[in-house]
Amino acid sequence: MNSPNSVQHRAFDEHSRLQSKPQTLDDIYGEPENFLEIEVRNPQTHGVARKMFTDYEIVCRTNIPAFKLKSSTVRRRYSDFEWFRDVLERESSRVNIPPLPGKVFTNRFTDEVIEQRREGLERFLQIVAGHPLLQTGSKVLAAFIQDPSFSKDYYHY
Repeated sequence: MNSPNSVQHRAFDEHSRLQSKPQTLDDIYGEPENFLEIEVRNPQTHGVARKMFTDYEIVCRTNIPAFKLKSSTVRRRYSDFEWFRDVLERESSRVNIPPLPGKVFTNRFTDEVIEQRREGLERFLQIVAGHPLLQTGSKVLAAFIQDPSFSKDYYHY
């Protein structure tokens, strides 16, 4: 049979384990230890007739050491994403690279299609950029996301 003291002692132990130090405002509102925010936004369509294409703005905010810049903005087109995904697959055979949003052959410049593609590209980038093996093992990940002068020709894949 449990004595009242042993019950009180167990209750005290439970209570003392749950207590932690008071949080400061920096703890609550400060920058998290590791954060990565990637946003694909502001699609713009360029060109005329058969030479039309849409590019997308990629905004990155992070404190992860694999990325050289804390904040960056670049523009990429869908064909850049296709190349980037192919390179990631070749570089990282142990990682399952997610698919890109599908190719669209008709009505590809409607607002609805552009928005669906933007959402899919954002989801894709958030997954690959957040993967620890790709952050440390890819030669093109940070440059694709952050370097405004990025060129596929520089990388011989």
